[in-house]
Amino acid sequence: MFDFLDGYDVLGAFWTTVQLTLLAAAGSLIWGTLLAAMRVGPVPLMRGFGTAYVNIVRNIPLTVIILFSSLGLYSTLGISLGAGDIVKTANFRLAVLGLIVYTSAFVCEAIRSGINTVPVGQAEAARALGLSFTQVLFVVVLPQAFRAAVGPLTNVLIALTKNTTVAAAIGVGEAALLMKDMVEKEAQLLLISAIIAFGFCCLTLPTGLILGWVGKKVAVKR
Repeated sequence: MFDFLDGYDVLGAFWTTVQLTLLAAAGSLIWGTLLAAMRVGPVPLMRGFGTAYVNIVRNIPLTVIILFSSLGLYSTLGISLGAGDIVKTANFRLAVLGLIVYTSAFVCEAIRSGINTVPVGQAEAARALGLSFTQVLFVVVLPQAFRAAVGPLTNVLIALTKNTTVAAAIGVGEAALLMKDMVEKEAQLLLISAIIAFGFCCLTLPTGLILGWVGKKVAVKR
């Protein structure tokens, strides 16, 4: 029944999906945190940039961003983020960049929701002690905000895992591209779909359960 799988690297495709997820998650967490800092900061120009970035990027389809990363940056501007074969390596890096650009907008809002749970009095007390805005944000506010934002960030991570399938549009060899290739060559549509769906469930369900448990453990008691 599963003999046709011998000619396909299913585990390799899902490993590429995992790599896309982890790299994009790390980049999105960094850039999203900086965007959240801009949105709550005292500088009007930075607040305006953060707000505009989030509102614009969230309303652009991910497919458009991924295609621009490859066709716009590489084909038009010649930017490949490093040397290597365009399909196997450069498009992988460009897909990670596109996922970071898109996902960081949602990370920003998740972290900002966590910041809003921190009592204002704590920030005011820290400022009264002579701490700068940056010190108040990164020493007092963000540690508590991250604890409150574990739940929303878990949802963003699960969505990111599923969104990696869009990278197939620029030829990145992850699970969705493998599924397309298998469906075109094998008369096993339902079975292939079930296998790929099961693979994504194996990635997302444990993530939700583990991070849900972590969220309950680190939640700030009010």
